[in-house]
Amino acid sequence: MGQMKTQVIRTADQVRPMASTAREVAAHRIEDARVWAAPKLDRAAHSVEEQIAPKVSAFLVQAAEKIDPAPSVRRKGRWSTVALLAGFAACAVGIVLYRNNARQWADSMKDTAADASRWSGDRVEDASRVDEAGRTDETSRRMY
Repeated sequence: MGQMKTQVIRTADQVRPMASTAREVAAHRIEDARVWAAPKLDRAAHSVEEQIAPKVSAFLVQAAEKIDPAPSVRRKGRWSTVALLAGFAACAVGIVLYRNNARQWADSMKDTAADASRWSGDRVEDASRVDEAGRTDETSRRMY
């Protein structure tokens, strides 16, 4: 029994660096994904701001002009201001949604990192299991 315990401890000591390496690799991959996604999210935010918000504003101005019963020069200016403010409000909503999605994405990446750490911990436990003859099984020796 003592010899088996010694072998288990020795095997666990051999596997521990591999688990640490796997954890580091997973962390680097997650960071790579964040580096890749951040500019894409930024471009999406600018696209909303530069393309969608002006279209919404123009649509609101058109709608205001159509429903206005007695357009006057003074009232037309007021409606354009209202439409412009509505466009800014729509843009603000888009930015809030963008930031919310970015935050959710970051949280999901943290969950992925936790899953990777948990996976590497499971692999260490699997590798430290010893069969009845005192040998580690072949699959636990081949981590990669």
